[in-house]
Amino acid sequence: MRTAALLFLALLAPGAGLAQSFDVSVTVDDLPVHGALPPGMTRLSIARSHIETFKAHGVKEAFGFVNSANATDVESNAVLDAWRAAGHPLGNHTASHLNLEKAETLQAWIADLEAGEPAVAQRMKGQDWRYLRFPNLTAGTRPERHQGAAAYLAAHGYKVAHVTISFSDWSYSDAYARCLAKGDQAAIKTMEDQYLRGADDELANMRTVSQAVYGRMIPQVLLTHIGGWSAHMLPKVMDRLDAAGARYVTLEKAQRDPAYAQAEAIPGGGGIMERTAKARGIALPATASTAARVDPKTLCR
Repeated sequence: MRTAALLFLALLAPGAGLAQSFDVSVTVDDLPVHGALPPGMTRLSIARSHIETFKAHGVKEAFGFVNSANATDVESNAVLDAWRAAGHPLGNHTASHLNLEKAETLQAWIADLEAGEPAVAQRMKGQDWRYLRFPNLTAGTRPERHQGAAAYLAAHGYKVAHVTISFSDWSYSDAYARCLAKGDQAAIKTMEDQYLRGADDELANMRTVSQAVYGRMIPQVLLTHIGGWSAHMLPKVMDRLDAAGARYVTLEKAQRDPAYAQAEAIPGGGGIMERTAKARGIALPATASTAARVDPKTLCR
């Protein structure tokens, strides 16, 4: 398995003739708290692990999106302060991670968005912090909800932080904490192998979808989360991105591409490449899959 993985990375390495370099912005959701806390970790150690990994891979900006309702104690606030001290910006993910479609009213969602602002604004003085990451990547499936949110955001100077690529790290977070607590190394190894296969598949799929929708490789925006599993796997994920030809850029630079402005008018959710394909009636090939998948929810119960 390790030999095959190394071969994959070697084939994708810049100069190998197969990998086309691409720009990618790194974004991190759910600061300061995401998922169950694994034994032996603290919220601050998880944040510092992310920061150290980003520094080791030359990521100068990892845009963090904050759920301020979770910044309730000294340590969780220290996470936000450490993120800024490392030079990484913060944006709004709403106070309580309120899904736009699940909010009782548009005004209730706006109130939650506004409640999330102070924790970000006070740490981003003099810098542009008015970026929103929609919780669950839901930009509104109902036209009135989508258009109402878009009108509010435009009137208040917000830009939407879109997503094009994710390895679904969030789905492993709680399982990792459970399995680590039980000392089930076999289950953890199963998750590690599956997760990295999924990352390989997603990187290949990223190129296929971008070509199918835009006829070119657009700049990408990566979504990850500030959890224990993410911290554990991030070094290997970054190795794969490096080998695939990633050039790390700011969110602002990635979203200068017209593909992002075009996506603003499209209701729905998820990544903008797939959402744009659906709106344009573009049939996408089936996502590559290298093996049967184990649902992390079933592990270490």
